[in-house]
Amino acid sequence: MSKVGFLGLGAMGSRMAANLLKAGHTVTVWNRSPAAPEALVASGAKKASSPKEAAEGADFVFAIVRDDEASKNVWLDSTDGALAGMHPGAVAIESSTLTPEWIRKLSEHFRAKGISLLDAPVSGSRPQAEAAQLVYLIGGDAKALSAAEPLLKVLGSSILHVGPIGAGSLAKLTTNTLLGVQVDTIAELIGMLQRQGIGPKQIFDAVASTPVWSMVAGRIAASMLSGTFAPQFPIELIEKDFSYTVHTAGGEENAPAITAIRNIFRKAISEGLGELNMTAVVKLFEGHKD
Repeated sequence: MSKVGFLGLGAMGSRMAANLLKAGHTVTVWNRSPAAPEALVASGAKKASSPKEAAEGADFVFAIVRDDEASKNVWLDSTDGALAGMHPGAVAIESSTLTPEWIRKLSEHFRAKGISLLDAPVSGSRPQAEAAQLVYLIGGDAKALSAAEPLLKVLGSSILHVGPIGAGSLAKLTTNTLLGVQVDTIAELIGMLQRQGIGPKQIFDAVASTPVWSMVAGRIAASMLSGTFAPQFPIELIEKDFSYTVHTAGGEENAPAITAIRNIFRKAISEGLGELNMTAVVKLFEGHKD
């Protein structure tokens, strides 16, 4: 069994760390909010006062945090950053949704210390994290991936090596952008159907028998039509990912459709929907009559 440091105990990270504990690994956890680790500590985890302390002596260190800035702070903080606590030969596993630009810069810091970094974002939400059914989209060195694979198999059902450092982040942004496009499109179509006086479910059930429908489209539509918006993937986070995609594309002129949908999510945030599930964007369109 391995010694593992785990940084970031939000909705995803807390479930992932719990699965590592259940598998028998020694897990030291850190979170910016000091109360977050308590349930894991009760299950056998050790609590660290800083990312550096969590990383000390660890064979593998995971991080799953909000954005580029949070990633920079947990790994590279001059006083408490995890990189300062890691030893040569250890493997860092960055599972946050980040820009490829940042993950490549981060890898340079690890390389200088003789430590491998895997660009390892995940596809899946809270239920998949809890059930250890995440899909890993891995960028980085094949040797480091081979070393980390036994741990990744504890957390995920599929481990896909998509290329060098940065490729994992590109795959994740591509995945989330395609997801968000479907979310907004279905929301707009629900508004259109309601204005036409037709029940959206009746139409969607018919469309579901055609090749254009997807499994995720069914889940999106069901959430919108039932008004179930408990956060699995909040609007404020998918807006962040859309902004990263626009940046990575080279600006709004290179991604006009993606920018337009990003702005719809921004509007939803401005109307107080940011903490709700991404499907709550339907509230911008539903119920209007000509």
